[in-house]
Amino acid sequence: MKRYCLALDLKDDPALIAEYERWHAAGAGWPEVRQNDLNADIIDLQIYRTGTRMFMIMETNDDFSFEKKAALDANSPHVQEWERLMWGYQQSLPNAKPGEKWVLMDKIFQFEG
Repeated sequence: MKRYCLALDLKDDPALIAEYERWHAAGAGWPEVRQNDLNADIIDLQIYRTGTRMFMIMETNDDFSFEKKAALDANSPHVQEWERLMWGYQQSLPNAKPGEKWVLMDKIFQFEG
């Protein structure tokens, strides 16, 4: 199993943030988008928020690759529509590359007990 952590910002608008969270409430997401994630070997996906900053944790099978995920996303009209819809609430991080949404974070610490 692999774990990836990514970050992205929301637009600084309380109404948009509340609407974005409603889209991500239990049962509110699109099943086609979730199935696409499963097909990409994503086992679990969680998003946390503080202020406008979001933090995503993805747990995947060992076969997961961002290239495979991107190819599946590109071939799914439902995922493309979802991404267009979500981009109305999101904005790139200041350090994001052009066209980059979720930015992969570097692990800098791990506690082992």
